[in-house]
Amino acid sequence: MTVRVHGMLKLYYGLNEEGKTVDQAESMDPCDINGPHFDPEVYLNKLRRECSLGELMDQESCMVKQIRSLDSDMQTLVYENYNKFISATDTIRKMKNDFKKMEDEMDCLSTNMASITDFSARISGTLQDQHAQITKLSGVHTLLRKLQFLFELPARLNKCLELQAYAQAVSSHRRARCVLQQYRHMPSFRGIQDDCHAIMDKLAQELRQKFRDGGSSAKDLSECVELLLQLDEPAEELCDKFLSHAQSRLEADLLGLEAETDILEFIDRGCNEFVSSLCLVIASYQELFVNRPQEGELASKNIPQMAIGKLHAFVDALATRYFSLVERRIQEEKSVGDNSLLVRALDRFHRRLQAVAKLLPGSAVPSQGTEIVVRAARERIKQYLAALQSFYLNSLTDVRQALAAPRLGGSSAGELLSTLSASILNQIKSVLASVHLFTAKDITFSNKPYFKGEFCSHGVRESLVVNFIKFVCQSSRQFCESAGDRGGSTPPALLLLLSRLCLDYETSSITYILTLTDEQFLVQHHSPVTAVTALCGEAREAAQKLLNHYVKVQGLIISQMLRKSVETRDWVNTIEPRNVRAVMKRVVEDTTSIDVQVGLLYEEGVRKAHSSDSSKRTFSVYSSSRQQTRYAPSYTPSAPMDTNLLSNIHKLFSERVEIFSPVEFNKVSVLTGIIKISLKTFLECVRLRTFGRYGLQQIQVDCHYLQMYLWRFVSDENLVHFLLDEIVGSTAHRCLDPAPMEQSVIEVICERG
Repeated sequence: MTVRVHGMLKLYYGLNEEGKTVDQAESMDPCDINGPHFDPEVYLNKLRRECSLGELMDQESCMVKQIRSLDSDMQTLVYENYNKFISATDTIRKMKNDFKKMEDEMDCLSTNMASITDFSARISGTLQDQHAQITKLSGVHTLLRKLQFLFELPARLNKCLELQAYAQAVSSHRRARCVLQQYRHMPSFRGIQDDCHAIMDKLAQELRQKFRDGGSSAKDLSECVELLLQLDEPAEELCDKFLSHAQSRLEADLLGLEAETDILEFIDRGCNEFVSSLCLVIASYQELFVNRPQEGELASKNIPQMAIGKLHAFVDALATRYFSLVERRIQEEKSVGDNSLLVRALDRFHRRLQAVAKLLPGSAVPSQGTEIVVRAARERIKQYLAALQSFYLNSLTDVRQALAAPRLGGSSAGELLSTLSASILNQIKSVLASVHLFTAKDITFSNKPYFKGEFCSHGVRESLVVNFIKFVCQSSRQFCESAGDRGGSTPPALLLLLSRLCLDYETSSITYILTLTDEQFLVQHHSPVTAVTALCGEAREAAQKLLNHYVKVQGLIISQMLRKSVETRDWVNTIEPRNVRAVMKRVVEDTTSIDVQVGLLYEEGVRKAHSSDSSKRTFSVYSSSRQQTRYAPSYTPSAPMDTNLLSNIHKLFSERVEIFSPVEFNKVSVLTGIIKISLKTFLECVRLRTFGRYGLQQIQVDCHYLQMYLWRFVSDENLVHFLLDEIVGSTAHRCLDPAPMEQSVIEVICERG
């Protein structure tokens, strides 16, 4: 023990067996004062030989200091470890006492074990002769008890049948069945077996009747099925009976769903009644036929595989009927006012179907339920698209009525455009907010792949937003297809307003709406989608077509007035002109009104520099040498050149005027197009009539009046001068007595008119 204690102390202080620290290397030098082979004599002789007297004195002082330091360290070490030494001493003393007591107890135990062994040997020797006899008697007693149980079995089974203790009766019969079968050749045992079979047949009949009645609780029904299985009832037949009984109750739940109710109430009722009952049936069925331990003969029949197949078919058939009711009820939800009610109903529907997935892995019911939710979402998008389209058409009807109403206190075209644009945008935002409920984080089906990808990109972006924008463009273009002499039934102001609406969509609205959609629904363009540039191009095309049609319609309206004014007058026998015709004043008034109307929606545009006397300028046909050259042959019989030849030569060097050229998106271009159509119509009507002297002079007066006012509306005043020049020139060609009116007289008449 002492050696062990010393070893532990050396281990504690890091010393080896020789008392050195473990990491200290041994030194063989006799002059190494710290080494184990230190020799004082050799060390002193070395110092005397190598050191002087002063060095010896210093060495002595250093050694004295080291000795004192070592003494001090030793005292400190002793003081610090004193308590540890005392405690270690007490521990060692206590260990000696404990080991002494343990040795005494072990000696006592050894003595007792020897005594027990001796006593057991003497008992075995005494009973050795009677052991075989006792074993034989015990076996006879056991056999007698079994025989007693067999003879009492019919009475016991009858008693259990009276008390309806069916489980105890089946258990007792199963215990004796093998023995009775083994000894059935003996008359006594055959009688017992026949009695037991009769009783068990009666018991099985009662269990079948109880199973068919279906009034029992789930626990009693489960016990009934289990007992019938133990009585070798066919498992497949039991499965069919169990499912048939459950089907009658579930069909009653389905019949209760056909009543007209609120969608949320309908789903809650279906989940709380049908789905809950279905889950209970699945759990009970699996506990009876699928998860039940298969022992003995039942293990070889592979009942679980057969039972699970029947369960899947049963669940699929009922789920199909339930889903048809749900889809029919969802299709009745036509109102798009509050989408949250439908989304909440679909969420509860989808959430409750997950219980079926947990109870019956591999069932197609949850996936079919998800498909119903997906189809409902797609149908909802179609409904919202139809609602947006209806809202847009109703808004156009309101705008149309506002344009047709008297202007006193009414809204201008600019205000109507702002109101229409804002209302459409607000309606789109409202629809997006309603549709966004399908992707809310608290909705269980929002994490499905469809609602994370295809629903956002193709459903909301393409099928809803893009299709609505295309509808706006297409429906706007349809206004250009109306026929009629006066442009059909579409008000020209509506055409102008729609053209500006489509232009605004092209410049900003489409980009804003699609960006808002992409950000709100986190749209990821994994599959091809309609590009913003394509939609903007379609909107610009619609705007261009509408503006072109507006110019055409307004030009035709003015042209109609000019055509009637030319066709209904006798230009050969007319009187000398004293005033400007009223139709010319009406043309100027209508052009001014159109200028105001277009100016409310479109910018001014770019004009060519006007001459300082544009309003007073006369046509070349009146005052220039070209006019004299053109009409001189009419007045001079000896004219060297024909007038038609001079006119054709002039046209060769004139810039060609394209009447129906595309209109730019500004006021000047629109008015220029309308005036070109009007004056071109005036020119063509003049070419179909014959004029007298005063007819030519009246056309001169009318054209000068038009020139005084129309030049300010067009981009190039020379265009007006050219067309009016052509009108007067054509009139002169069609005149029987071409005698032009003096320019001063024309100006006086026009200023007076």
